[in-house]
Amino acid sequence: MPENTPFANPADERIKSILSEMKRIAVVGISAKEDRASHGIARFLVGQGFDVVGVNPVLKESVLGLEIYPTLEDVPGQVDVVNIFRRSDQVGPIVNAAIARGDKCVWMQEQVINPEAAAAAQAAGMDVLMDVCLYKEWLRLK
Repeated sequence: MPENTPFANPADERIKSILSEMKRIAVVGISAKEDRASHGIARFLVGQGFDVVGVNPVLKESVLGLEIYPTLEDVPGQVDVVNIFRRSDQVGPIVNAAIARGDKCVWMQEQVINPEAAAAAQAAGMDVLMDVCLYKEWLRLK
């Protein structure tokens, strides 16, 4: 992406493809608190039959029966979607880890905005969505 080109999320057809092709999702910033969006979306994904792993350095026990890893680097194997629920200023290292791991897609949830990280992921050939809710896109496009 050229330096002055603003970020644009993929077209609906590509988002549909991402949603239909994804099988393994890492929920980065998963919460044990049921009222948190990261918990609700993880619960939804599990209910849809996806292979979901949680990433949260402070959780010491499973959430929704999921294995929880302290960092994305600790997650064994590749994931199709790295779904990020972290502050925008904390996204860079997560995206760098996803790039290094060879993961397929970085999905920054609503209000998670980091154009530099998005550009790095795109330059590495990854699909990138930013400031978009995976669950809302699922409902809209599936």
